[in-house]
Amino acid sequence: MKDNTVNILLIEDDEVDVMNVHRAFKKNHINNTLHVAGNGLEALALLRGKDETKRIIPLPKIILLDLNMPKMNGIEFLQALRSDPALESISVFVLTTSGEERDIVAAYKLNVAGYVLKPVDLKNFIQALSTLDLYWSLIELP
Repeated sequence: MKDNTVNILLIEDDEVDVMNVHRAFKKNHINNTLHVAGNGLEALALLRGKDETKRIIPLPKIILLDLNMPKMNGIEFLQALRSDPALESISVFVLTTSGEERDIVAAYKLNVAGYVLKPVDLKNFIQALSTLDLYWSLIELP
């Protein structure tokens, strides 16, 4: 990415997937700060700084979002994010195991920047995040 100060928020409840994202960042030399939330409610608290949770400063420009999570799933999180004027412009990439057509359509209706199915093996997972990193380095973020 162009700016190593850009924060990235990963919203993921599966610890193995969190570790895989950390491994993929390291393997791809992605040095951006990665913040992790276990569900949509935790993520909103980090973004808004409510409920005694420290706010991420500066706000992330990129969110990697799982859809299948407890308390607040990914689609519910996207609805809350897009309805908040202070957060609505954050770029969101869905990174999930759900290939359901209804999930894909719902995510794109909520203006996600991309929808990526999580690869099963680590090698393909690392390659998927490398591709996202290349994409992030080519686009202009708000």
